[in-house]
Amino acid sequence: MAESIATAADIVARAGESISPERARLIEEAYEFAAACHQDQRRDSGDPYIVHPIAAAMTVASLNLDGAAIAAALLHDVVEDCGVGNQEIVQRFGEDVARLVEGVTKLSRLNLLRPEDAAWDETVQADNLRKMFLAMAEDLRVVVIKLADRLHNMRTLGALPPAKQQRIAGETMEIYSPLAHRLGLGQIADELDDLSFQYLEPRAYGTISNLLTASRESRQRYVEQVEKQLRYELTRQGVQAELSGRAKHIFSIHQKMNKYIEMGKSFNDIYDLLAIRVLVDNVADCYHALGVVHGLWRPLPGLFDDYIANPRENVYQSLHTTVIGPGARPLEVQIRTYEMHRTAEYGVAAHWRYKEGGKQDRAFEERITWLRQLLDWQREASEAEEFVEYIKTDLFHDQVFVFSPKGEVKDLPADSTPIDFAFRIHTDIGFHCVGARVNGRLVPLTAKLQNGDVVEIVTSRGSRGPSRDWLNPNLGYVKTGNARSKIRQWFKRQERDENVLRGKEMLDRELRRMGVSLPELLPDMLKWFKQDSAEDLYAEVGFGGVSLNQVSSRVVAHLHKVEPAQPELMPPPVAPQPVYGTSIKVLGTGDVLTQIATCCKPVPGDEIIGYVTRSRGVSVHRHDCSNVTNSTERERFVDVEWGQRGQLFPVAIKVEAWDRVGLLRDLSTIIADEKVNMAGVRTTEHHDRTVTVSITLETTGVEQLSRLFAKLEGVSAVLGVARETEATTIREIA
Repeated sequence: MAESIATAADIVARAGESISPERARLIEEAYEFAAACHQDQRRDSGDPYIVHPIAAAMTVASLNLDGAAIAAALLHDVVEDCGVGNQEIVQRFGEDVARLVEGVTKLSRLNLLRPEDAAWDETVQADNLRKMFLAMAEDLRVVVIKLADRLHNMRTLGALPPAKQQRIAGETMEIYSPLAHRLGLGQIADELDDLSFQYLEPRAYGTISNLLTASRESRQRYVEQVEKQLRYELTRQGVQAELSGRAKHIFSIHQKMNKYIEMGKSFNDIYDLLAIRVLVDNVADCYHALGVVHGLWRPLPGLFDDYIANPRENVYQSLHTTVIGPGARPLEVQIRTYEMHRTAEYGVAAHWRYKEGGKQDRAFEERITWLRQLLDWQREASEAEEFVEYIKTDLFHDQVFVFSPKGEVKDLPADSTPIDFAFRIHTDIGFHCVGARVNGRLVPLTAKLQNGDVVEIVTSRGSRGPSRDWLNPNLGYVKTGNARSKIRQWFKRQERDENVLRGKEMLDRELRRMGVSLPELLPDMLKWFKQDSAEDLYAEVGFGGVSLNQVSSRVVAHLHKVEPAQPELMPPPVAPQPVYGTSIKVLGTGDVLTQIATCCKPVPGDEIIGYVTRSRGVSVHRHDCSNVTNSTERERFVDVEWGQRGQLFPVAIKVEAWDRVGLLRDLSTIIADEKVNMAGVRTTEHHDRTVTVSITLETTGVEQLSRLFAKLEGVSAVLGVARETEATTIREIA
């Protein structure tokens, strides 16, 4: 069904009384100009193209931005899609509008995630993210317009091919939705979450949507009961309030369900699907209403947050409490003033009305100090990867608010540790941290900080600096990219010679596992990782600046681009023509049965060769399989190569480690995090207190396996990881 088209008058009305007659005329002129420019254009959905900029402008108007921003939203595609020059926009609509249009146009050209069909350099993503945040610092309206643009594109994503849907939804989920949350644009952020989730995980989305639909009537009856009881008590105690009940949005329910499933619970056990919102006139009434709620229903311990006294960095303020409501059902209640609610719905835009000429309100600039801190930090980041890591772990993540002993409030990503806090205070304190007290009690440096904790860092000038264990993600010492970057830089400065030796050994071992030699690939690796010499590369690998995961990904991509050598076996009887068997191409023959050899269990990415059996088609082996190298029947070998992807292949690996409590649990966690299925496991204990863990995995190929190996080798007490083969002969397989 075609989308209805709002008029210029509709947009002005949505903006409200704050738009002057002069600004209203600007919006009308921009509307007419955009409609003329896009007159003959259609969207992929078949709708007139003008529907899109009008929808973006309606969103911007509802967010309290000024007339220039609304006009720019209407014009944001005329440069890119209609060939209109920037100078023409300046002449028609003024420099402020032209600057905004130019900013949005530049943002639209940035790829913020790795494209599936192109070679990708981490520095490209970092540079594009830098450009986006610099644009935000220059004029935050640019990014708000871009978010409005993305919101409508997500609403109409169904008209695009599946591959584009996945790419755009992924970019939205990873970049734009967290950014909207950080800017306090709650309504936009929640809708972007749900729309992205719908395309990225359609089955899970449909399941939750159906469950919510099935329970809608009972939820509505419950909300009415709660509102009636609470409204009566508030009125009786003289608190004037507006109440409303709402269901949590689908993606947030999905996140809660994942946590509950880990605890062995189901959808019906999720208690906070509903939230009751209480809006009052002033802060005093917020706390009065809180007392009324706690007088009616018993609060659940540990589930109260005071964001009025300790606002989030996106300027959000509210009281959150969870109580045992009617029917013994836990219930979340949010209490805030009308002004706080406006901020919760519209975020930065609720407080940021531009004066003519685009000047920002000084008081508001103080409320987005995180953006200034970000720009300062990006200048300090020595590597592109560090900046990207900071964005994803420090900026786009749930926050906790903790206190120094002097009462200073510091915000950190959820699950941060005392070490993260130490580096947030000062780099030197982080380097000399030897312990921590939280709420007056000594705690391990891996302790997870909670909202309201008072954190005191214990330092020692005799400390030799940070421990290398702090960089091991499996040990949980450090959460933030900022702290991790500072620690890496310390090791880089302090231990170059040691890093060179360690890095060369690590590289050599990883490449040998992949079947290539270090000297052979060294020139390519220097280019890939932008290093001037072999020593520089070894040092980067040794201190963690270049991970083995990065190396293996690059090598796999490189090997896939190399043309295969001409076969030295007998020429095929017919011209080579690939035919698909079980995801294997058999070159030079008709359709034949293929099977994966159980002796060496090759997976996509391995070099393979086929062996013609007497009764079971072609058995596919790794090139270096002992059954292949020792065979005297060379005439029975045929050339094969990997065909279509997506199939899972069994592969046996063995992990050698010192025996310790929790080893198998830690290995299983890493494997599960990589989304690899573990089909079987067997442990063998040895007299020297070591253990061999033999695991059968189902993997998509060498690339996934190499990533997994790098992570498994980082587990505490692990001595080595390798693929395991069985001593089975070709005749036995045939």
